[in-house]
Amino acid sequence: MTKALGATSTTDDVLEGIDLRGKRIFVTGVSAGIGVETARALAAHGAQVVGAARDIEKAEAATAQVRKDAAANGGSFELVELDLANLKSVRACAGRLLAREEPFDVVIANAGVMATPFGHTVDGFETQFGTNHLGHFVLVNRIAALIRTGGRLINVSSAGHRRSNVDLEDPNFERTSYEPFVAYGRSKTANILFAVAFDARHRGRGVRAAAVHPGAIQTELGRHMNPGQLQNLVDRINQQLAAEGKNFGWKTIPQGAATSVWAAVVAPADEIGGRYCANCQVGQIVRDETTITALSEGVLAYALDPHNAEALWKKSEEMVGESF
Repeated sequence: MTKALGATSTTDDVLEGIDLRGKRIFVTGVSAGIGVETARALAAHGAQVVGAARDIEKAEAATAQVRKDAAANGGSFELVELDLANLKSVRACAGRLLAREEPFDVVIANAGVMATPFGHTVDGFETQFGTNHLGHFVLVNRIAALIRTGGRLINVSSAGHRRSNVDLEDPNFERTSYEPFVAYGRSKTANILFAVAFDARHRGRGVRAAAVHPGAIQTELGRHMNPGQLQNLVDRINQQLAAEGKNFGWKTIPQGAATSVWAAVVAPADEIGGRYCANCQVGQIVRDETTITALSEGVLAYALDPHNAEALWKKSEEMVGESF
């Protein structure tokens, strides 16, 4: 009988008995947190993993165990440089990958920033939208031809998408008052919408795309929040959950990476294509925001709306100066 997977499942649970030898997988953001664990779990089951990071020296140190587990199990691991907040770096990374002409079975767009102070990327985009969405938008579209038939794109999003829909009239907060978690919400909604639009464009050739929510994990992603802010957030979540007799708990990093791995190589492609997943399950669309709780696996309807996804795609092309 197949083991049931859920919120407490780890990467080892998800990949139990699975041989990934012969699979080639690209993962962004492998210098910390769930990116490192995602790469480790896949390489430990025989996959050839290419990891991308802005700080190669930091990533080399962070991925020592990835290399050990890869070597012990027939997998491999290598690093490439990528700064998602700089489109020159993004295009250079894509160019290097294309020049090698080595296809990927899966691309996992994992890297991201959260709740940053107001700022801009090298190209003048609001930091979170520019890094979390536009950097990946250019990278993935430039290397899309490398994704094999039957392959997948997995965008790491967040339940934080509930904080805000995208704002295509003012994506850089030029007229809107900046609030860190609203900006984060916009970027995470964009991650989901990008998966929806990419799936629509590529499923005809057997390539599917999905977005995933890792869960609440204590990683470097929260480095822009002070301890008081973090505790206030946890307190608010617990207040929401109290009525249901539940209590908030952090996921471990292997639990947080589980849904990325599940969607990448375990879940049926037709089940996850164009969808949002959490806790190793496909999330249900929630149209009434008042019914959604902090730990709900649901996704707000605007994040999966195909018209919204197409509008974002068009705006993103306009912003980065490229058509895909």
